[in-house]
Amino acid sequence: MLTILYIDEYLVVVHKPANMLVHKSMIDRHETEFLMKILRDQIGQYVYPVHRLDKPTSGVIMFALSSDVARLLAQQFELHTIQKEYIAVLRGFAPQQISIDYALKEKLDPIADKKARQDKEPQEAQTDMFKLAELSLPIPVGRYSGARFSLVKLLPKTGRKHQLRRHMGHISHPIIGDTTHGDGKQNQFAREHLKFSKLALCATKLSFMHPITQQPMMCETALEDDFQAVVDLFSN
Repeated sequence: MLTILYIDEYLVVVHKPANMLVHKSMIDRHETEFLMKILRDQIGQYVYPVHRLDKPTSGVIMFALSSDVARLLAQQFELHTIQKEYIAVLRGFAPQQISIDYALKEKLDPIADKKARQDKEPQEAQTDMFKLAELSLPIPVGRYSGARFSLVKLLPKTGRKHQLRRHMGHISHPIIGDTTHGDGKQNQFAREHLKFSKLALCATKLSFMHPITQQPMMCETALEDDFQAVVDLFSN
């Protein structure tokens, strides 16, 4: 059963578990369970996607319950009037605050995107990052005598594919558990010493204007237990 954070006759907001696909994909053809199917069966009606979360990312995701509402919500995303907030754990001591403005060239999958244009220009991408806490552990990792981590809040201003993961890699503070843009030694350290083997990235908050009632909405979710256990280390 999925955790439903909000539902009415127009839209539904749920918590997406880590490592679950949002919809069926050619990339993971062996996967038989995906979020849209589970949610459809749980609430007994079809749902329309209006944004995405990567498979390894957990957190808040919204679906429309009609094509008309999906169109209205898509317009809000296009106008950047919907705010998303993420919590992440990064390698190293990150800056206290930074605004990243770094265009990203779309990375195409050879299977799923074989019909897409191969010569697209890099797309503008902006992310604001705020450091919440630091953690230092006196355990060697790689060539370093100790392990350092940063707990951060991420506010993407655009919604490019893998934007947060690529932006954190760009500033040399990759997200823990990122097997594509991250640090293999740090990921191994997290598995062995933090007992954490997922991507340390969760969409914790989604703020938007209700497309029908025009009331401001804000939906939040909690971190999953294993992620929360890592975050608790920062306060200890």
